[in-house]
Amino acid sequence: MNNRKKLSPGQQAELLNILKNRFNKNMNRHKGLKWSEVEEKLKNNMDKLLSLNKMEQTGGEPDVADYDKKTGEYIYIDCSEQSPADRRSICYDREALEARKEHKPKNSAIDMASEMGIEILTEEQYRHLQTFGNFDTKTSSWVKTPEKIRKLCGAIFCDLRYDTVFVYHNGAESYYADRGFRGLLRI
Repeated sequence: MNNRKKLSPGQQAELLNILKNRFNKNMNRHKGLKWSEVEEKLKNNMDKLLSLNKMEQTGGEPDVADYDKKTGEYIYIDCSEQSPADRRSICYDREALEARKEHKPKNSAIDMASEMGIEILTEEQYRHLQTFGNFDTKTSSWVKTPEKIRKLCGAIFCDLRYDTVFVYHNGAESYYADRGFRGLLRI
């Protein structure tokens, strides 16, 4: 992950080009929205552009998936076919990571999302993502866990099997090579 606080002009141009191409290739995700308006907002929010770069670098393939008319925010979501490759083999949160006595994963979903400046998807947002295609057919993704479940040491994750979104539970400290998380960024 790129930990620099600023993208060079060349990196900015490269990222904007990637995002523009993805936006134009997947118009079904953002019907009625114009790239020029998205791009203007991105250029005026360098911190958000840095977060998008981190999403891209970790395999998330972020794309505009919604627009909040009340706040005027474009909503980017990780749209990679499978859970982002460089965000897998992680437990749910810091508490779960610290609870493991041995064979600790490298990080947690909540900590990574925070470091990247993004939010982890909720179950509802995950289901919205699935309206654009088939995601996580071979992997799974941690989703924001209700406090009631988390207090009992659990966490939830989702995937798509048999053309159906399934929601499962696991101990929050568990981690698997095919489970990561998807993020959301409001711009």
